[in-house]
Amino acid sequence: MVFEKHIRSIEETKRLAYDLSQLLKAQHTITLEGDLGAGKTTFTQALAKGLGITRTVNSPTFTIMKQYEGRLPLNHLDVYRLADSDEDLGWDEIFYGDAVTVVEWAHLIEEDLPAERLAIEITRIDDTARKFVFKPMGEAYVGLCKELLK
Repeated sequence: MVFEKHIRSIEETKRLAYDLSQLLKAQHTITLEGDLGAGKTTFTQALAKGLGITRTVNSPTFTIMKQYEGRLPLNHLDVYRLADSDEDLGWDEIFYGDAVTVVEWAHLIEEDLPAERLAIEITRIDDTARKFVFKPMGEAYVGLCKELLK
């Protein structure tokens, strides 16, 4: 099952991420795919705000993972630099702890990801318009998408 949402502005992107944040629970994993500039970090920043995180959230490209405290903790990973690596960052603790996890460039660690998760692909249409494709893996994520996009 796949869900699509077309967004016309950065504000709509932020609203979508904020709305998603209100449905998330500990151990939820979201993967984000999209070209550079598609809006992965903007989406994650708004999601973090919705989780009650007040710190500035930016892409962890060089550190691979940043952790933030809020209503729910957030693990924000950018695994772009792990391409062609067998590095294990302690995936079980990251994915099955008490935090929500967002993974950018997740296809690079596909074999380490939880079987159940929400995969989101962001396609840049123009300067502000985006197409979001939601691919829920597992019944909990199907329900989450239905609630989010109703």
